[in-house]
Amino acid sequence: MATNYASAVRNGSMAAARLHQAIGTREAMVAQGGSVDVFDASLQLKLPLLLRPLKGLLGAYLPLPRPGVLVTTERPLSIQRFTAAHELGHYRLDHLPSLDDENILRRMAMPNARELFGPNMQEVEADAFAVAFLMPRWLIQWHCARQGWTAPNLADPAIVYQLSLRLGTSYEATTWTLQRLNLISETAGKALRQTQPRQIKVALLQAYRPTDYRGDVWLLTERDGGTRIAGSRNDHFVLRLNEHSSGGYLWNIDELRDSGFAVVRDDCGSTDHEGIGNATTRSVTAALEEARYGKLALTETRPWQPDPPLSELVLNYDFSGPEEEGLSRAERRQVLAAA
Repeated sequence: MATNYASAVRNGSMAAARLHQAIGTREAMVAQGGSVDVFDASLQLKLPLLLRPLKGLLGAYLPLPRPGVLVTTERPLSIQRFTAAHELGHYRLDHLPSLDDENILRRMAMPNARELFGPNMQEVEADAFAVAFLMPRWLIQWHCARQGWTAPNLADPAIVYQLSLRLGTSYEATTWTLQRLNLISETAGKALRQTQPRQIKVALLQAYRPTDYRGDVWLLTERDGGTRIAGSRNDHFVLRLNEHSSGGYLWNIDELRDSGFAVVRDDCGSTDHEGIGNATTRSVTAALEEARYGKLALTETRPWQPDPPLSELVLNYDFSGPEEEGLSRAERRQVLAAA
């Protein structure tokens, strides 16, 4: 184990990179995008992981008599994922038993406050592992390239919020990671953290008012086609799609309903009010109605013609989070597949 802070951060980060290489995470992400599935990683390593309604703890790592991990059911999915990654770090770095409480989150919010760790370098290693495993630089860059986000865009709270959803991490943790990787300045990081996610959600949903704002709000465009997105059951979705309505092409919103979504708002506004024949922006706000995971497939067609679609948006989604008591969903699905 490391004896100083810098070495501990390096050990944890390198261990995460080695695990990504061992289980082929990068290849999978390049193929379909999305977030790193830490629960599936634990399953691949045959590390027992159980979810329990822990009181006063976010998670625990117990190496004896056989290594195993506990994660709370009492927190949102992003915190469950970070906790699971932290405990996985303890396992991969061959640590002593660890009972982990809210200090995991406090340290994430104060990454330079080394005094919070004291002499406990194994916690530094596990935190560094969790950050590097869930938010590697290459995955951040992949999402930015896919969405067309450039370096200046990472100072925009709305864009960083959408990046955090695609990474499966909290907004605040994402801002600290961007700052740590020198992708944004300290000043930009502070400015981002002055914006609360609720403000961004309200702006995205516009006139629509859900019963509460605990769920996230995804902004989806054609750039999300072919990717995999994952979140929680009470999330909402704003689809902004280029629509060539002047040429008779319309997005088939019935396909959205057929995929298990409830359409709560449907707007259309021109992107070029002076042009003739230009695309307009179809903005559709939706919520989950029946489906929790599956495939979303939308096509832009002329309703009266059987021709191939002009455009399409196809993506896989899993919004069955947060994880519930017992085995993780990844392990339950493996058990069902083997039955």
